[in-house]
Amino acid sequence: MAGKKLSNQTAIVTGANSGIGEGVAISLGEAGANMVINYVANPDAANAVVEKIKSFGSNAIAVQADVSKEDQVISMFQQTVQQFGTVDILVNNAGLQRDAKFHEMTLAQWQLVIDINLTGQFLCAREAIREFLRRGIVPERSVACGKIICMSSVHELIPWSGHANYATSKGGIKMLMQSMAQEYGREKIRVNSICPGAIKTPINKTAWETPEAYNSLMTLIPYDRIGVPEDIGKLAVFLASDDSDYITGASIFIDGGMTVFEGFATGG
Repeated sequence: MAGKKLSNQTAIVTGANSGIGEGVAISLGEAGANMVINYVANPDAANAVVEKIKSFGSNAIAVQADVSKEDQVISMFQQTVQQFGTVDILVNNAGLQRDAKFHEMTLAQWQLVIDINLTGQFLCAREAIREFLRRGIVPERSVACGKIICMSSVHELIPWSGHANYATSKGGIKMLMQSMAQEYGREKIRVNSICPGAIKTPINKTAWETPEAYNSLMTLIPYDRIGVPEDIGKLAVFLASDDSDYITGASIFIDGGMTVFEGFATGG
């Protein structure tokens, strides 16, 4: 089918019932993939994403699982294989923030962010790789054995005062992604990271919801607009498709130029 680059493939997107995860899931579904919409809370939102994807002619199911819980991750992959036969694509998107000044940050705030943002990616990627290796390459679907996309952030590069737990989790994702790409490249498993900058989602609403906040944000972004989930979705389709077959171990920044440090545009 024209434009259906991911036809007959199955993708899991974690944290896919809102924000970036929703945008990525919709884009992958529109490209022809069978979709597993992972969520923890708000099943109505997850089911709405499922129905949107079905409107494209793709199949989709919603699966509840906390990605920081090993048994729930294993169950999610088992349900996926039972429903669709295998998994071809994993988008490790689930993440959250629990912000605090470093000297006031509690162990619970630190641990929750690390558990979801970093350990969750480990658990899901491990199950995905196990399934890729079990199945092997199916040339009529993809030249790769499997594709993993880790959702990182500009904060794998840019330190973030008041968000040490979040920035640390994203720095860890960079090394996790590159280590997997190095270890499994010979098996034709591709692993890359998408590193968004400011994207218009509920998690960062205070950064864009008022004109004053938006104008302040634009001082950090040379391209002078905030990103939207569809921007991330288009990149995810490319990285999940054979068009990007020679890309692995890469952190791809999609940030309107935030990582060129706009504050230095008028001098250091």
